[in-house]
Amino acid sequence: TVQTVFVVVLIVVALGFDFTNGFHDAANAIATSISTKALPPRVALIMAGVLNLVGALISTKVAGTVGKGIISAPVGSRGLWLVFAALIGAIAWNLLTWLLGLPSSSTHALIGGLVGAALVSAGSVHWSGVVDKVVIPMVASPIVGLALGFVVMLVILWAFRNRNAHRLNSTFRRLQVLSAAAMAYSHGTQDAQKTMGVITLALVTSGHLSGFHVPLWVIGSSALAMGFGTYAGGWRVIRTLGRRIVALTPPNGFAAEVAASTVLLFSAYAYALPVSSTHIITSTVMGVGATRRRSAVRWGIAGNIVTAWVLTIPGAAAVAALVFSLGHPFVH
Repeated sequence: TVQTVFVVVLIVVALGFDFTNGFHDAANAIATSISTKALPPRVALIMAGVLNLVGALISTKVAGTVGKGIISAPVGSRGLWLVFAALIGAIAWNLLTWLLGLPSSSTHALIGGLVGAALVSAGSVHWSGVVDKVVIPMVASPIVGLALGFVVMLVILWAFRNRNAHRLNSTFRRLQVLSAAAMAYSHGTQDAQKTMGVITLALVTSGHLSGFHVPLWVIGSSALAMGFGTYAGGWRVIRTLGRRIVALTPPNGFAAEVAASTVLLFSAYAYALPVSSTHIITSTVMGVGATRRRSAVRWGIAGNIVTAWVLTIPGAAAVAALVFSLGHPFVH
């Protein structure tokens, strides 16, 4: 049927979003380890791609939050067009911020797309879920990340205060392989799940699933798309995050990755919160840099990044609302 073809097209578009999420957010997993020369770029990308895939296969808690907790979509073609419009809004924002080299949030782009499309359709927005699961964590998680990055770096500085700087850098380059791996794994537990949630929402909306549960093939395909996207790499964003905010040393990179992966894993497993890996790793890099001196952080660039964060949900929502409005006269 026409609806089945639409579902297939929508799944392909969702996996396309997942791919853009991977190359856009590859920086989250590996920028710090590349900038400190702990890992060669291509090795770092391969490792990040594989561990993103592994992380995506482990849990579907965050997928449930995105698929059920943000909006309710109308059943049938209108619901499918809503999901399609949301994905186009998110992809458009991902590509715009990638072109500008800004590490914005694919998570919030997708959520903004869902909210924007729902507002101009027959769908409904679960505002309590948006506030509790999105807005509050969106504000709190970067603050926690900044503070934790600052504390972890202070502990490292105190614990190794008498060590030779050259030997210390050599040690932490090796340790960064582990911290970068943890970051890539935690990125997979968060970001690929959002696509799983959207695909499952589309399958429920079209009647191909009777209840919300994530099929194994959805988990596998989302994980693979994220892994391939990560391997493709997002060099513009990697340069911004790895070099332009703070000049990182191996201990700095290790501290930022440990702090960020801790926040991401805790958010996913303890509360199933769809937080932004981009917001968190960026804030931990700022926290780590602030242990040197306030001027070590290039606050002008940081301000541009925060502006992109603030604009992500309304920007993606506006594109999604426009796409839905343009197409809904032809959808019954």
